[in-house]
Amino acid sequence: MVEGLGMTGSSTCAGSLRFARVVVAALGTVAAGAADLLGQEPDCGGRGVLRVVVLDQSGSVPIPGATVVLRWTDAERARRPVREDAGPGGQLVLCAPRDARQATLWAELGDASSEEAVAPIAAGASRDVRLLLRLAEVRTGRLIGDVRDALTDDPVAVAAVSVLGGTVVAETNRRGRFILSGVPVGVHELSVRHLGYAPLSHAVTVSRGITTEVEVGLVPEPVEMVPIVATAARPRRLEIKGFYERKYWGELVSGGTFLTAADIERRRPILISHMIADEMGIYLDCGLRQSSCKILNRRGSSGFVPGGCEMSVWVDGVSIGKGGPDSVVRPVEIAGVEIYKGPASLPAEFGGSDSGCGVVVIWTK
Repeated sequence: MVEGLGMTGSSTCAGSLRFARVVVAALGTVAAGAADLLGQEPDCGGRGVLRVVVLDQSGSVPIPGATVVLRWTDAERARRPVREDAGPGGQLVLCAPRDARQATLWAELGDASSEEAVAPIAAGASRDVRLLLRLAEVRTGRLIGDVRDALTDDPVAVAAVSVLGGTVVAETNRRGRFILSGVPVGVHELSVRHLGYAPLSHAVTVSRGITTEVEVGLVPEPVEMVPIVATAARPRRLEIKGFYERKYWGELVSGGTFLTAADIERRRPILISHMIADEMGIYLDCGLRQSSCKILNRRGSSGFVPGGCEMSVWVDGVSIGKGGPDSVVRPVEIAGVEIYKGPASLPAEFGGSDSGCGVVVIWTK
């Protein structure tokens, strides 16, 4: 790992670079219980199992020796990326950490690379993932990394990460992690911005088909701001249905999570279940249909549920059961979302025999 510390100069961002810590490194190999597929399932001690096969672009020819790069994107604690080579038949088996509920992975071989795949993980269950290598010439690479507070080492969520001249801005998740894919080959100026921190810019080199990891330490900066007065018109439907009253009291006593249309517009999720699953303790089971996901809670009314406990979903005050909201409503149609993880915080109007695993309430515009 190469650390760029104590950088000074007369560039526009020199002031922030004097204090910020930037670490740029090639991905390291981390053991994560990998094993070649030789016809037998490894003993993962009840943990989730990820079975990966790397194929050519047609999906018919196995690619042995390809490197599989994986990040446990929904684990309780941060982990370094895993890099393991596929064995005979282009196959690889990984035992997931006990607290992991989701993985983001792709395959690399020379200049060739696959698309990213997101695989939900459940304890004691196997998940099959096919990665198709794009054998045509690759002209881009990836940047992945973590953004943390340089003083406390706490993750910095919702930081904006981009490269100068690029059209894509990645937003760090609640653990401070980000992924920038499709970055053109060459030297780029990486920009990291977050209100209350000194802005940071740093040169990074992107190679063809290669993933480069970046660790950023932002330094808190006192910000002198002109007073701001913001006004917003509340949707009448939410006002009548009591959404804002429940939001006020729920946030006051940590009795639920509430998402407004502005929150959804800022994130622009493909599916609303993706945004709901950002809540601690909630994950998704999308099965083979990635367009419709069940919402699972790690805890039910009787305690921890190893395989997850499916939450009940309400739309506009009517229970739709436990089928998942994605096939019923799109993010652009939503005015507000209420998330209640357990009966203790659940308002009486959303109770019932199927509410023991928690309830998701969606209001349309």
